[in-house]
Amino acid sequence: MIQSPFYNLSEKAEKKLTIILLVFITVLIFIMHYLDIQIQKGDNTKGIISFELAKDLSKSISILNSWNILSKISAGISLGLDFLFLIIYSLFISLIIHKLNEKLWKYKKMYTMGIVLIWCTFLAAFFDIIENIALIKLLLGNLKQLWSSLSYYFAVAKFSLLAFGISYIIVNLFFIIFKKIVGKLS
Repeated sequence: MIQSPFYNLSEKAEKKLTIILLVFITVLIFIMHYLDIQIQKGDNTKGIISFELAKDLSKSISILNSWNILSKISAGISLGLDFLFLIIYSLFISLIIHKLNEKLWKYKKMYTMGIVLIWCTFLAAFFDIIENIALIKLLLGNLKQLWSSLSYYFAVAKFSLLAFGISYIIVNLFFIIFKKIVGKLS
């Protein structure tokens, strides 16, 4: 049976790690948002996400051509920071899933689903690495359809896996709130 990578963490260590990851993820989101504003030009109205989801080379080239030097530097820094961000977000999301899983589903059938989603979050981070490498290749002038396709398909897979994990978190948080409300009414 697969286990959570956090199963040996004490409650105190979990709490400390959650706070540290939350601080890092918040800081990185603000920095990356600032950089993203610098690249929202022309065909790239959604910033780096437009570049990630440019399925064909002509779209990637159009985005690259819409950028000035500052935009290209900002995109490069953003892609570099994303290597740190993917470690932080995968740990944070996985840890939250783990905490909810332990609280709500330990010794129940749903527990396995949470464990699978934890590992899927790390798989999403791996997909993010492949996507970033493809985007860096394009940014550095290696203009091949292969890089646009790799970026697109791995970005879609990454976003899909993360959507499942985040949905699991949201549904379980609502479940906790519902249980508390019902408990107070009883």
